[in-house]
Amino acid sequence: MLRMILAGAGLALALALGGCADRPPPDQPAFYLSMAHGGAKLDSAVAASMISGYRRNNGLDAVTVDPQLTAAAEAQSMAMAKQNKLDHNAGGTLIKRIKAAGFEPSLAVENISAGYHTLAEAFSGWRDSPPHRDNMLKKGVTRMGIAATYAPNTKYKVFWTLILAAPDAR
Repeated sequence: MLRMILAGAGLALALALGGCADRPPPDQPAFYLSMAHGGAKLDSAVAASMISGYRRNNGLDAVTVDPQLTAAAEAQSMAMAKQNKLDHNAGGTLIKRIKAAGFEPSLAVENISAGYHTLAEAFSGWRDSPPHRDNMLKKGVTRMGIAATYAPNTKYKVFWTLILAAPDAR
């Protein structure tokens, strides 16, 4: 009886492990996925984790993804792509844009960039630029929105917007 149980357990283990061989290898990490193609989807949770880790390493609180700030970031990236121009005011002033998305800020900062194909590249570019780094390390921000827009017929191909903000407590 024990021999049959052990044989059955061994067979079950072999089948379970054998199933692993049929699985495809793990996907590339989300921060290395190229945004330079149609249908590319930026993973905001991965971006928030990356930025929050950077903030925590510098003694600051984490940020969470906010859907209204994400909508404002998407609109800004699309406006820059449509104009084929890197411009903070492509879609209007920052405060007007985030209020139009339904977010009432007490504090807000923005990073934009273009030409980076991956989240890792955009993050590194911002981290290595003193004014962009200062925005990512802004004290008091608690929420974020991020977007990458692919525009194949433009100079830069990918336009990025990161908005960090704190809601008005009133």
